[in-house]
Amino acid sequence: MNSKAISNHPIFAGIDKKDFPRALELLNCNEKILKKNETIFHSGTVTETLGFIIFGRVQIENTDFWGNKTIIDNLGEGNVFGETYALTGKPLMVDVVAVEESKIMFFYPKKLFEVANEKINSVIIRNFLNISMNKNLHLSQRIFYTNSKTIRGRLLSYFSSCASPSAPNAEFDIPFDRQQLSDYLQVDRSALSSELSKMKADGLIDYWKNHFRLLHRD
Repeated sequence: MNSKAISNHPIFAGIDKKDFPRALELLNCNEKILKKNETIFHSGTVTETLGFIIFGRVQIENTDFWGNKTIIDNLGEGNVFGETYALTGKPLMVDVVAVEESKIMFFYPKKLFEVANEKINSVIIRNFLNISMNKNLHLSQRIFYTNSKTIRGRLLSYFSSCASPSAPNAEFDIPFDRQQLSDYLQVDRSALSSELSKMKADGLIDYWKNHFRLLHRD
């Protein structure tokens, strides 16, 4: 276990180092290695655990009755997932899939409510609330990405959020391949690839695979 990396996570903010082992005990932590494309949580099931990504990357997906997939989020090292379902006991509305080999630490957050009068409990519960609020803000950004009626508008909105506003030629990597990006923005893959080529020809962007550069037009 990489205790240092985990203890520095916002989940444990305000927890003294000497109390960290007790915090892990309260959360009944365990680790698991997931293979690429292995499903961690299935839609329709109930989970008592949330996951903390020690390394790797996971994807939050929703697939409708006809097999159309929508990517809700793509999370890397240091992120958590499943906390809302673990705390409410509601069936999952999404699948959570490891998109590369990943090491996940699973917590049982409800254990916090089974032990009364421990300061550690209240600190971690407060931290979970802060994390959930920040995640809700992050997920609300996706509404802006998909609000545009055009593929170009959705791409520009998403790319703008990925770039540093202070950089004249902002460069960044995205965590999606073309199919995943089209699923995330809810557009057709072929149409998305075509629009990317047009945006490159128009001098708006340059790219190689998942590396992009935003260009300023004169």
